[in-house]
Amino acid sequence: MKRRRTALLSLTALLATALTALPSAPAGAEETEQVRNGTFDTTMDPWWATSNVTAGLSDGRLCADVPGGTTNRWDAAVGQNDIPLVKGQSYRFSFSATGTPAGHVVRAIVGLSVSPYDTYHEVTPQLSVSGDTYSYTFTSPVDTAQGQVGFQLGGSADPWRFCMDDVSLLGGVAPEPYEPDTGPRVRVNQVAYLPAGPKNATLVTDATAKLPWELRTSGGAVVARGTTVPRGVDASSGQNVHSIDFGAYRKKGTGLTLVADGETSRPFDIDASAYERLRLDSAKYYYTQRSGIAIREDLRPGYGRPAGHVGVAPNKGDTAVPCQPGVCDYTLDVSGGWYDAGDHGKYVVNGGISTWEVLSTHERALHARTGDARKLGDGTLAIPESGNKVPDILDEARWELDFLLRMQVPDGKPLAGMAHHKMHDEQWTGLPLLPSDDPQKRELHPPSTAATLNLAATAAQAARLYRPYDKAFADRALTAARKAWSAALAHPDRHASESDGIGGGAYADSDVTDDFYWAAAELYLTTGEKRFQEYVLKSPVHTADIFGPIGFDWARTGAAGRLDLALVPNKLPGRDKVRQSVIKGADRYLSTLKAQPYGMPYAPDGNKYDWGSSHQVLNNAVVLATAYDITGASKYRDGALQSMDYILGRNALNISYVTGYGEVSAQNQHSRWYARQLDPNLPNPPKGTLAGGPNSGIQDPYAQSKLQGCVGQFCYIDDIQSWSTNEHTINWNAALTRMAAFVADQG
Repeated sequence: MKRRRTALLSLTALLATALTALPSAPAGAEETEQVRNGTFDTTMDPWWATSNVTAGLSDGRLCADVPGGTTNRWDAAVGQNDIPLVKGQSYRFSFSATGTPAGHVVRAIVGLSVSPYDTYHEVTPQLSVSGDTYSYTFTSPVDTAQGQVGFQLGGSADPWRFCMDDVSLLGGVAPEPYEPDTGPRVRVNQVAYLPAGPKNATLVTDATAKLPWELRTSGGAVVARGTTVPRGVDASSGQNVHSIDFGAYRKKGTGLTLVADGETSRPFDIDASAYERLRLDSAKYYYTQRSGIAIREDLRPGYGRPAGHVGVAPNKGDTAVPCQPGVCDYTLDVSGGWYDAGDHGKYVVNGGISTWEVLSTHERALHARTGDARKLGDGTLAIPESGNKVPDILDEARWELDFLLRMQVPDGKPLAGMAHHKMHDEQWTGLPLLPSDDPQKRELHPPSTAATLNLAATAAQAARLYRPYDKAFADRALTAARKAWSAALAHPDRHASESDGIGGGAYADSDVTDDFYWAAAELYLTTGEKRFQEYVLKSPVHTADIFGPIGFDWARTGAAGRLDLALVPNKLPGRDKVRQSVIKGADRYLSTLKAQPYGMPYAPDGNKYDWGSSHQVLNNAVVLATAYDITGASKYRDGALQSMDYILGRNALNISYVTGYGEVSAQNQHSRWYARQLDPNLPNPPKGTLAGGPNSGIQDPYAQSKLQGCVGQFCYIDDIQSWSTNEHTINWNAALTRMAAFVADQG
């Protein structure tokens, strides 16, 4: 298995020591106070304040007058350095604080006082609103004598006064157990089941014998009855569970509930209309991810913001970005594109698979028996390009495609035709931070074979899909694809460095056999040329078993080529075998789904959930959906539909991983501008945003402080600090876009 992106997507990420599970606090450790002079009886020492803050004692407290007009939290601060921290020890961080006027948010951190200023714990209380006394526990992921307790006070337009007292960092305390609120023990798809589709639920219970269940309307009338099927202990959650199948009930309804074992599920609908909304919302996500353009408030109420990285101070801009020192002697205009995730970076490898899946949502609609390209056609997404007689889904993908094309090394330069792997800030930035407020220098990173092949594949795909609308762009894309292909053949082993993870994710990939196959497949489908056909047929990926438990993603792209060869009309010799391989993969995922009491086509070895497991579930469902498109067999359709139940609430945590869908959904994905949890003036992620989901690696300090020893599905927490379990990304939402469209088409 190739490594996932191991770099942090925030300033808190540069913790090489935090990549493995941490031990609990040492047994019998004595409680020890680490903060000096936290009561401010006679002096401020050894506390410091930034030069723009006037701080002093007032009524036995430390009070600070904070100037207005600062941009970032860290622009104004008070703190104490040289605090020792012990790896694996649990600490209680507590303080009392007030703000005048009330309502200001302070960012209180325990972190590193020297570069790279890692943050090990942070909280953001709204002062004099959420109370005056605060207490939190966390586990240190490092040993250091250079720790810091800090209170970051900047970011306010107006001056204000901050006062604090009784600041304590007590080591050796027993960690507080984290118990997620999982709600009722009957777990359902909290959004909707299709009237003619499968309808399954999971009951968590100690009972070992069958139990009666009832399906009730919003008015309480019982409309269906049955008995549960005991399934024993579910390995992915550690729970004893039963299954409930109420698929025989086919009438539409809203606000229905399932009742079993004295528990009533969260409400849900039986109706297809919710998926028409999700089809649009999941694709609308990309507009607010755009770089280099102001997001219009009239098109996205609540999400309007200035253009990011266009060279307006404090931005350095993306219109003339230099390389890292020693990499090249030119600058490139790499403006536009989508921000990759919750950070401000833009990456060709992740942009490639994202663009492919968004484009494939449209391409499937052109060729599949249940597809309807008008559903994401011109005017459906309310984006600036709506009304130009081009399908909106293609207009949105074009914003990223133009960026990918700009990342190609110019003619006459070393490695001409290859693509730079990525571009992002020189150093990690903190949260929250609007794209327009990012002050960091931007840099191009070295070209890589993987990025070059991502460009070749997506540009080739674009050439055939945009030709009916913009022949000049289609020709330009195909020229770039051919050039990238030739450059990759000439430089087949230029790999991104795993250690290049400062300021942005590394996205390292040392095996590009799959990328060559994918690019050759797309070039063949667009051109029909024999040289690409021969490359496809000779590639070891062509006959390899590529539909494994984890599925496909940015580091495993062979399935992208295989699925398109199976679905897009072509004359490849032996194409029937290609289609049969997809069906075989779908059969495997169907078997996995049936064996899983929570009904998802995902069962990683040892229940070690992968980074971004939500989208892995969806991509495996894409294989099921493609098998249905090939065969018309209802078992594959039903398997694909049932896979959505897990994403939308039928899971151990009883949460929908899609913001705004279901009674309880993810709201606090790791993001610098969807950061309402940190700043009440900023929004939560827009409706239709997919959270990464359970990740057994729990690489971030916040998840480590809460989820030690978690089992499979429980390795998730809906907190903005948990970048390893709760980020959003363009490739994860691409999988949701693809599957939401498929489910809507079955309605």
